[in-house]
Amino acid sequence: MTTQPFPQQRSGGADDWLTVAIRSYPHTQPLLDGAVPVDGCDVKFADVEPIHRAFAPMVREQRYDVSELAIATLLQAVEAGVPVAALPVVLHGNFHHRSISALGEQQLAPEDLRGRRVGVRAYSQTTALWVRGVLSDTYGVHAQDVTWVTTEGAHVESYTEPANVERTPRKLVDALRAGEVDAVVMGARSADHVPGLQPLIPDWKQQQERFLQQRGWVPINHLAVVRRDLLESRPDLVRSVYRAFCDGIDAARPATPSGTTRELVIAHGITDTLLDTLRTAIGYAREQQLIRTDLDAAALFKDFEKYVGTD
Repeated sequence: MTTQPFPQQRSGGADDWLTVAIRSYPHTQPLLDGAVPVDGCDVKFADVEPIHRAFAPMVREQRYDVSELAIATLLQAVEAGVPVAALPVVLHGNFHHRSISALGEQQLAPEDLRGRRVGVRAYSQTTALWVRGVLSDTYGVHAQDVTWVTTEGAHVESYTEPANVERTPRKLVDALRAGEVDAVVMGARSADHVPGLQPLIPDWKQQQERFLQQRGWVPINHLAVVRRDLLESRPDLVRSVYRAFCDGIDAARPATPSGTTRELVIAHGITDTLLDTLRTAIGYAREQQLIRTDLDAAALFKDFEKYVGTD
C-alpha cells in the first residue's frame, strides 16, 4: 500500500497540516488540485489506490486526519468505539443490482442461491451489504441462507464474522471457475472484463429503476470521516474541510442536471434522504450480523453537529 503524499495543497504558509485520504472523483478533484482550498491549513493527500486500502489504517490507527470510509466499516467502527466521526458528505454511491454475477452457463437465478456459495472480497464490504439487501428484499434470499467465501477480513479488527463466512486463498474469479463458489460480488466495471460472467439479476436495469422509484435514493457506499480528537480540538479546521467538500460537490454539479447516478447520490448536509439511506443500511447491517447492536442514523452526526454545526 502506498501512503506517500501526492499533490500537496498549499494555502499560503499556514502552520497547520491535515492528512487526507480520498479518491479522485469529479467532486473531489477540485480539492486534490487545489482549485478549492481548505482555509486555514495545508493539506497532504495520501496516495492510496484503491481507496479501500485506506479504510483499515483509518479505523485501526487513525492514520489520517480525514478519510473516505465505507458505510459498513463506519457502522462497525462506531459500534466498536473507534474514535472517528462521520461528516455528512457522500463521496461515492451506486446501485448494486448489477454487482452480483455468475458464469453464463450456470443459468442461475437469484432464488437459486439458497444453500449455495457466493464469493466476495470481504463479508463486510459495503457493496455486499447492499447486494444482500436486494437479495433479501426482492428474492427472499437472506444472508444466512448463503455461505460467503471471502478473500479478506473486515477493516475493523475486533469484528467477528458469522459462522457462514469462509476464507479462500484464490482470487474470486478463479474460485468461480474452479466451482468453489457459484456467484461473485464485484463491481460492474470489473465484472464486464471477465469473459463469460453474466449479471445474476437479468433485469437489473429495471430493478434499479424500480428501487429508485420506491426508495427515492441511490445507495451510499462512502462518506467522509474525521478523527474525533481533531474534531474536538480543532473544529475550525474540520469546518474548513467540510466547506471545501461542499464547494467541490457544488462545483461538479452540471448547470443542467441530467439525472446520472452520481448526480443523484453525491451530496452534502444532513438531509432526510441521507438519514433514510443510512437507516436502511443499518437495518441491513443488523440483519446480516455486520453489527450486533441497533444504531441511530442521526446519532452518527451528533459530533459533527456539536462541534461544526449544520449550516
